[in-house]
Amino acid sequence: MNDVPSPAVVELTGLTRSFRQGDVTIEVLRGVDLTVRQGEIVALLGPSGSGKSTMLQAIGLLEGGFGGHIAIAGNDAAALSGDERTRLRRDHIGFVYQFHHLLPDFSAIENVILPQLVANAPREQAAERARELLGALGLGERLDHRPSQLSGGEQQRVAVARALANRPALVLADEPTGNLDEATANKVLGEFVKLVRGEGSAAIVATHNERLALAMDRVFRLHDGRLE
Repeated sequence: MNDVPSPAVVELTGLTRSFRQGDVTIEVLRGVDLTVRQGEIVALLGPSGSGKSTMLQAIGLLEGGFGGHIAIAGNDAAALSGDERTRLRRDHIGFVYQFHHLLPDFSAIENVILPQLVANAPREQAAERARELLGALGLGERLDHRPSQLSGGEQQRVAVARALANRPALVLADEPTGNLDEATANKVLGEFVKLVRGEGSAAIVATHNERLALAMDRVFRLHDGRLE
């Protein structure tokens, strides 16, 4: 039996973040420690305003101002230049947001092809990868439809395919089903979990829905700036 743990994709040690509002300092994150390993899907629970999005922004290297240590796919974030952070996000991290943020003038398949072209993938290879992902999400007959021609659930499936297009080590999902009705949310999240597991990526899913969180491997609650 192999007891060797999978490689760590995310390592947070003592992560802090505070903001000033006038004369008041608001501590959003108060020393968060977390390790997420390859193939693991983690739920991050908490109400709106609890700091879930702030924590994902830190892990996604989307802004500065954080204290503590962040390592992504073995890379110490503090040691990276701006260009190196950009390449790390492009090559190792996929993002899914509550709102799909698809490019409205491009078809479903083009929205999934584009991030691969940015990462210098050959166009034919990118198109095949896009067809594979969209087909796995039940959109094989909707490849040439623009976002306005797709339902909310279909648009979010395209966003999931886009996030996985470059085979990221880590997927960050911020309330990925928060804009969908319950039945559609359940279906999209189930497809998301199945596809991420199949890809072997790690994922952190921020949500306020405790029932949906039960589909994950581990569940953490962000409360008063700390993980429980």
